[in-house]
Amino acid sequence: MKRRNFIKNTAATSALLSISGLALSSFTATKERKITILHTNDVHSHIDPFPENHPRNPSMGGVARRASIIDQIRKEEANVLLLDAGDIFQGTPYFNYYGGELEFKLMSMMKYDLATLGNHDFDNGINGFYAQLPHANFEFVSANYDFKNTELSGIVKPYKTFIKEGIKIGVFGLGIELEGLVDKKLYKETKYNNPIEVATDVTKTLKETEKCDLIICLSHLGYDYKNEKDKPSDLKLAAATQDIDLIIGGHTHTFLDKPVIKTNKVGKQVVINQVGAYGINLGRIDFYFSDETKYISKEKNIIVI
Repeated sequence: MKRRNFIKNTAATSALLSISGLALSSFTATKERKITILHTNDVHSHIDPFPENHPRNPSMGGVARRASIIDQIRKEEANVLLLDAGDIFQGTPYFNYYGGELEFKLMSMMKYDLATLGNHDFDNGINGFYAQLPHANFEFVSANYDFKNTELSGIVKPYKTFIKEGIKIGVFGLGIELEGLVDKKLYKETKYNNPIEVATDVTKTLKETEKCDLIICLSHLGYDYKNEKDKPSDLKLAAATQDIDLIIGGHTHTFLDKPVIKTNKVGKQVVINQVGAYGINLGRIDFYFSDETKYISKEKNIIVI
């Protein structure tokens, strides 16, 4: 998709979409509660905006601009979660020089709530990632990476829950297979488990044990692989599971001009969103809850920075 067309296509719409399997006609006049999910993926250490003469992304992105937009949204909305779907590291000299310290400090200043790990977050090894964690005032989740016998054992949890205005939100992470992407000496004894099988178990826990009203997956699996039919992806994850409401994707640097809606294995709808790469866009998904249903607004789903 050409950049000009992409930006044009991000114009806001006002359509509403039910994701609970209940018709919107069942919506009553009870108090409505709103949860705003902001998200990034594959920022790749891009701290500064692209230069004005950049051939593809002139003057786009930049942490300061993102922080300003996030601050403004937090002033307007009471219940905000800020999430990242991985590949925070690697891509500019900032990472080569500071090793991830700057990225984590800036994300902490922006008050990120949670993130998952991408394959490039292992580029300085598990030791390097672990060494930067004191600079992160937020946690990491990954359900299908088994970090037993590594420095991250017991530190990176499968999921985390939040409560916003009585709405319980469960967020879990999934990572891509590291073999073939990352040198074994960098990820050490980390074991990769089948993400779809793990997601089935974790979402059951979040739904039945944790009693979550909203379940979000931070996925670094990739949006889709047309030429690799057996490779797990966000589209396959949505179709093969039953309790995920929102998949925030990463890895494939997919610029979606609006969220994609897929039907899960029990006929309910799953929202998938991914906002490209390099901090050019900030994703926004607004969920509305009443006593009888929940639905999302497609308005302002991608904010161009």
